[in-house]
Parts: sequence; C-alpha cells; structure tokens
Amino acid sequence: MELILVRHGLPERREDTSDPPLSNVGHDQARRVAAWLAAEPIDAAYASTMLRARQTAEPFAAQAGHSLTCHDGICEFDRNSGTYVPMEVLKRENYDAWLRFAQGGHGADIRPFSATVVETLEALIEAHPGQRVAVFCHGGVINVWTAHVLGMAPRLFFEPDYTSIHRFMCARSGQRNVLSLNERAHLRS
Repeated sequence: MELILVRHGLPERREDTSDPPLSNVGHDQARRVAAWLAAEPIDAAYASTMLRARQTAEPFAAQAGHSLTCHDGICEFDRNSGTYVPMEVLKRENYDAWLRFAQGGHGADIRPFSATVVETLEALIEAHPGQRVAVFCHGGVINVWTAHVLGMAPRLFFEPDYTSIHRFMCARSGQRNVLSLNERAHLRS
C-alpha cells in the first residue's frame, strides 16, 4: 500500500493555544494540495485531531468525496504546550531558541511520541492493504515516521514544508520504503 503523509498548512501564530487554525496562506495551501491530490486515486483520508491538520484535510476530503477520519495518534508532540510559533518565525525572532530546538532541545521525549505515531500508522497500513491512504498530520509525525522507515533513532531531523507530501510504500511483509519526501510542486505559482 502507499502511505501519503501531508503536513498541515501554515497556521496562525498563537501565544494562547498550541492548536491554532490555519492562516489565510494556510487555507490557500490546503486548497492547492487538495487539487493536486484529487487527481490521484486515494482510497481513504485521515487527519490528526488538531485543528490545523483537519482544516488542511477538509478541502481534499470534500473534493475527493471521502469522509475524514480523525485520530489522536497522529497529533503533534507539543500539542499540550499552550503556544504555537511557526519554526520560520522562531528562527527569525529568536535564533538561539530555534537552534536549541533544531539540536534536540524541544522539551519533549520523542521516544514515546514516536512509538505512538508508529503504532498508529502501522494500524492504518494494516487496515488498508493494497490501497493508497492520505494522512494529514504534522512535521514531528513525518519526522519520526521517516526516521522509523530509515532505521534511525526517533528524532526530528528535517523540516517538512507546509502542505508538503511524503510518500511511502508499505508491504505486507513489513518492508517500508521512502518514495519521496517534501514534494512541493503544488505550491508553485
């Protein structure tokens, strides 16, 4: 089966919640990725229960005629932090804080988060043999799943762009392969 992970669109910066809605740019990105993916035969659509992931998935689900299933197991690792600052904003406004985050100082134990993500995605793979499934989620989810597929220790090691697409082939035998990472052609003007 093909597992397609899609990062959410650009959310609003919020100091009062870690679950902000999409910004106007994020809504535009969600429409673009929906139009791009609508041309592909996708059998099911899932999303994190977090607002920015659901809002990114909704245009695709509506356009493709899918019901959207939401799952807590693909929420972001910092969902209870109480604030959301996009990484590019953090880098611009507080480079030292961004650098600490990039070097692993993100204030969360990634191992239990990774175990939850891997368990959740493996269950989706098991439930959809021979199908193509789109999962709208978060950068941390994409990082730990990719690390799992590559046989690396759980970690955040690359920065998926907003509404970037990441594809994996997942065999019944347990073999997992990366097909592509960070596809962004749908965002070109």
